[in-house]
Amino acid sequence: MSQTASASDCPAALDFDKRRLAGDETVNLCEAYRGKVLLVVNTASKCGFTGQYEGLEALYDNYKDQGLVVIGFPSNDFGNQEPGTEEQIKDFCRLTYSVQFPMFEKTSVKKGKADPLFEVLAQQSGGTYPKWNFYKYLIGRDGKVVDAYSSITSPKSGKLVKALKAELAKQPAS
Repeated sequence: MSQTASASDCPAALDFDKRRLAGDETVNLCEAYRGKVLLVVNTASKCGFTGQYEGLEALYDNYKDQGLVVIGFPSNDFGNQEPGTEEQIKDFCRLTYSVQFPMFEKTSVKKGKADPLFEVLAQQSGGTYPKWNFYKYLIGRDGKVVDAYSSITSPKSGKLVKALKAELAKQPAS
């Protein structure tokens, strides 16, 4: 959760160290994902929207070679729909939906108790915090939030895919 020392050259939305789901490895989001297009999603295993894992994985698989990274953050903030341990969540995602996109530590995303990353995402999207599971933030190659999408917006949504493709078409800053 700590911000990195190189804050001056790292976009605010990427200036965090996050622990991989059910692991000890910490990833500096700036080092790992600078110049990429990110779709950051708060996830839950026991939600009516859980089937979106399939669409998120398809997006990741279809566009990762063009620079897309889908990043999942399990959260138990809504309806107690992510009560399991990180190990249980990881197993569920891999075994049920063959999730290969990066998943990170269980995180609070709700307004008033949101993790600092989700505070920045909300701030950059005009004060929009997740209102339920599978809320999505699209971050451009410049590291800034382009748009936010409600839980009912499918990963296959034309609006989301169009915005994602437009960001992927932009060249990374050198």
